Amino acid sequence: MQSPPPPPRPSVWAALPQALRHVAGVVVVGMGLATLFTAWTPGSRLFSPDFAANIVNALNLTRVGSVSAPTPAAPTAPPRPLPRIGVVAGHNGPQNDPGAVCPDGLTEAGVNRDLATRVQAGLEANGFQVDLLDEFDPRLEGYQALALVSIHNDSCNYINEQATGFKVARAIDSGVPESADRLVACLIDRYAKQTGLLFHKHSITLDMTEYHSFYEINETTPAVIIETGFLNLDRKILTEEPYRVAQGVIDGILCYLLNQPLSPTQPAP
Repeated sequence: MQSPPPPPRPSVWAALPQALRHVAGVVVVGMGLATLFTAWTPGSRLFSPDFAANIVNALNLTRVGSVSAPTPAAPTAPPRPLPRIGVVAGHNGPQNDPGAVCPDGLTEAGVNRDLATRVQAGLEANGFQVDLLDEFDPRLEGYQALALVSIHNDSCNYINEQATGFKVARAIDSGVPESADRLVACLIDRYAKQTGLLFHKHSITLDMTEYHSFYEINETTPAVIIETGFLNLDRKILTEEPYRVAQGVIDGILCYLLNQPLSPTQPAP
């Protein structure tokens, strides 16, 4: 009777402990990949130029064989429109009306334009969208904004020693009287502080309270007209310190828009 054959000897791989088998497997795979990428060089003909791309695609396969989709970019929210303000440069536009004209050629229209442009820049620097408008601008028809301020100036003629200071008025029959009154009060308060000029309340005329733009814009837009000074006695500050004049208007508009408190001594409009 023949003796049974001896049991097969375990392979070297099977004889290794499990942990060593894992390490050996990683080494073998690493050597294989190293060989592949070493063989693929710019001058090598061993693999096609698309070989590396194919490897990358293969490594991107999921366990079930599907290609992983790129992560979609988060949608970008559309930018919110900036709050809108209208600034009218009085007497400017194609109608060629210079307003008051001084003996040396200085015009109200030129002063108004300079101040309105400065006000526009200052409000834009504070994060607002500002429309710089002409006196009879077609955009005024139905115009809607947080506020509309029309900038003007008074006569170049010497009237008397009291013909100095500024004036602010809103429409007599404003569609939003409380808002318009608040805008008037803010402009009076801040403009007086910035310029040192006095509020010339008693020289406000119907040309101001019945100003044509008040009846062209949307009735929900608070609107005022400001005469920043007299081109005679107030000429120095209007032409030599226009930044102070413009800042007074800017401060008044911001006071209204940001609901800032008024000075305790601020006179009623």
